[in-house]
Amino acid sequence: MAASKTPPAPNPVAWLNHQPYLLLSLTSLFWAGNIVLGRYVAGHVPPITLSCIRWIGALAILLPFSWPHLIRDWPALRARLPFILVLSATGFALNNTLSYWALQFTQALNALLIQSSGPLFVALWSLALFGVRLTGAQLAGIAISLLGVLIIILRGDLAALASISFNRGDIMFASSLVAFGLYSAFIPRRPKVHQLSFLSFTTCCGAIMLLPTAVWEAWRGNVIQFDGLTLATLGYILIFPSTLAYLFFNRGVALIGPNRAAPFFHLVPVFGSAMAILLLGEKLQPFHLIGYALVLAGVVIASRKGSAVK
Repeated sequence: MAASKTPPAPNPVAWLNHQPYLLLSLTSLFWAGNIVLGRYVAGHVPPITLSCIRWIGALAILLPFSWPHLIRDWPALRARLPFILVLSATGFALNNTLSYWALQFTQALNALLIQSSGPLFVALWSLALFGVRLTGAQLAGIAISLLGVLIIILRGDLAALASISFNRGDIMFASSLVAFGLYSAFIPRRPKVHQLSFLSFTTCCGAIMLLPTAVWEAWRGNVIQFDGLTLATLGYILIFPSTLAYLFFNRGVALIGPNRAAPFFHLVPVFGSAMAILLLGEKLQPFHLIGYALVLAGVVIASRKGSAVK
């Protein structure tokens, strides 16, 4: 009697690659840490240099794994080079530089509030460029989760929204979301290549675009200092909000589309406030729980399939 074969061990990477909601949730977690950390080191690390080093470092991490795919996919990437350059500019060079620069002038509270408008920019670009309309569930989910975000950020006092003042940093941060909304709307139409080759090539292009302005920034005397805080900041940024988050985001959008993925932006301020509770000693309040519940409900509703709003 032949011995039965042992079933192959499950592959966690392959399993994760088909879990869009988990991928997008982790992306929001990593990006929340990026905003909190970016504000913490504001004035210590030059913003353009940080963005340039971010993508050079991410490329260095990805390249050993992506090189065989890059060689195979180069003809497809070269054929769509102008489109790839637009993605590199909007999703990497412009978006990240504006956000880090904005955090030199605005508070984390304002940045997290503005971040919650991300789904609106994705929806507007998708509609303007491709005629993709929000479904009723997506529209309702965005509204519900946005309400939850406001409750968390404004500490349960929605009347405080009228007292928030916006400065040039807020405008710059909103501009970064306009750029990333365009990137998000374009992602489903990217070349049909391996995600590692796509991310490596776009990070490379983004770093090249930023290099001249990073040199200009250093020439003006705004030079990065490689102390313990800088090294810790770079370590987190290179691995989590850069390499892993973009891999996860691109894959999540590919699986469920930009409009269904966009409401996960609302998890960024939720995770940001949770980090303040865990790391900065803030107390958990009832408005946190109410806000979390609304955001999660909105994300669940918006990620469902449905017919488009007429």
